[in-house]
Amino acid sequence: MLYLGGLGRSGTTVLERVLGELPGTCSVGELVHLWQRGVLDDETCGCGSPFSRCPFWTEVGSRAFGGWDPALATRMEELRPRVDRTRFIPRLLVPRLLGRHRADLQEYVATFLRLHRAISETAGGAVVIDSSKHSSLAFCLRSEPEIDLRVVHVVRDSRGVAYSWTKEVLRPEATAGEALMTRYSPARSAALWVGHNLFFGLLGRLGTPTRLLRYEDFVADPGTVLVELADFAGLPLGPGALDFLDGSSVMLTPSHTVAGNPMRFRTGATTLRRDDAWRSDLPQGRRRLVSALTSPLLLRYGYFRGHSRRATR
Repeated sequence: MLYLGGLGRSGTTVLERVLGELPGTCSVGELVHLWQRGVLDDETCGCGSPFSRCPFWTEVGSRAFGGWDPALATRMEELRPRVDRTRFIPRLLVPRLLGRHRADLQEYVATFLRLHRAISETAGGAVVIDSSKHSSLAFCLRSEPEIDLRVVHVVRDSRGVAYSWTKEVLRPEATAGEALMTRYSPARSAALWVGHNLFFGLLGRLGTPTRLLRYEDFVADPGTVLVELADFAGLPLGPGALDFLDGSSVMLTPSHTVAGNPMRFRTGATTLRRDDAWRSDLPQGRRRLVSALTSPLLLRYGYFRGHSRRATR
């Protein structure tokens, strides 16, 4: 599986949708939210159908569990706060330190393994693209040797991320009236940006195959990045594999994503471009605060240089 990691609002949904157009891939959105938003809340799949009436997810559930059981989803939502939290990452490095929660971790990951296998089988043996983003889930999944976990660590300028978290964004898939995506203050998003990026850097140093990618580099040269990531995922690209891409314009087809940014519902011709609205719309004081809190990593990722720096490696 190809796991897209990083802090939300870093462009992972856009990257996932474009990667999902490659032959031999299957993009499924943020699987970490499948149990609550898909099984229990029956929110809208990226294809436009309610989760319970989507043929793709119906087959996945049948293959993996003999059907979607609300009791299983409830159980996964009970297990998640016991093991899948950022504060547990130090203990996830040495699972025996989890104590009585070690069995919870094994049950949690074993269920994800069955889910991943069923998705791949339903999609004809495709590489599963999961844009859950959470560093803690990546650390959980790496504990299962039967999961071929390959992580794309996606970073975006922290000031752009901070500005995006302040905006009100509707969740059109919500079934219980109008619902907004979570919002964070610039200070809070800056702290989360540092934490998640440090943990994904650690994941790579621990031996999990990890590829660093700046969002800005992806939208500047999507064709080159797609070829590099396909190679990283062990995905051969035959003639015409990139026909859906024309420069910075991509033709998107419907996908079966269970959660993510509202652009997961977009289809048709879409132009990939940088979103630098933060340069004019993020108040100067907040911009300076975020810059100060995140400056060591901004420097490491090349954001203080006057030219574009390819960070894919």
